[in-house]
Amino acid sequence: MPCDTSEDWQPAALPSDPEAVRHLQEWLDDPSYSLYGIEQDFRGADLSGGNFAGGWFIGARLAGVRLAGACFYRADLQSADLTGADLTGACLVKANLDEAVLRSARLDGADMVRADLYEVDAAGAGFRETRIGGAWLHGADLRGADLSGAVVSENSFKVRVDDTTLVRGLTGTVRGPITVVSGDSSSELVGCELETWISERGGNVRVVPPGRQPG
Repeated sequence: MPCDTSEDWQPAALPSDPEAVRHLQEWLDDPSYSLYGIEQDFRGADLSGGNFAGGWFIGARLAGVRLAGACFYRADLQSADLTGADLTGACLVKANLDEAVLRSARLDGADMVRADLYEVDAAGAGFRETRIGGAWLHGADLRGADLSGAVVSENSFKVRVDDTTLVRGLTGTVRGPITVVSGDSSSELVGCELETWISERGGNVRVVPPGRQPG
C-alpha cells in the first residue's frame, strides 16, 4: 500500500452531520475494516492525513472537506461530491472517481496513478504537479482546470478543455483526442494538432497513436 499514515490519527474537525460522525467514530474505534461512508454527509470535517484506503464513499457529500494528505488508495468515490475539497498531496492511487464532482477542488501534488476518472466533472480544479498515470479520463471535464507542472503518462485523455485550461509545464504522454470548447462551438484535436495546442500553452506532451503503448 503506498500510504504512510499515523495509526493514532484523529480528525481535526468532525462532520456537521451526526450520522456521518457516528460512522466515522465506529470506524475510528475499530479501523480493521474499511470506512463505510456511502451517501454520508461529511461536510464541515477536516480529515486531512486520514487513511481511508479501500473506503466506501459512493455518493458521499465531501464538498469543501479538508482531505490534504489523506489516503484513498483503492477507495470507491464514485459519484461523490468533492466540490471545493482540499485534496492537496492526497493519495488517490487506483481510486474510483467515476462520475465524481471535483469542481474547483484542489488536488495539487496528488498521486492519481491508475485512478478511474470516467465522466468526472473537474472544471476549475487544480492539478498542479499532480501525477496522473495509467488513468482513465474518458469524458472528463477539465475546462478551467490548472494542470501546470502535472505529469501524465499512459492515459486515455479524451477530455474537454477550453482556453482557460492551464497546461504550462505539463509533461508526459497521452492518447487523445481532446475536445476544445469555445463558446457554443467545439473542435476535436488529435496527434500533432493536440501536441501543438499543448506546446503553444507551455506544455510538452507527446500524443501516442491508438494501439501503441506510451513510452
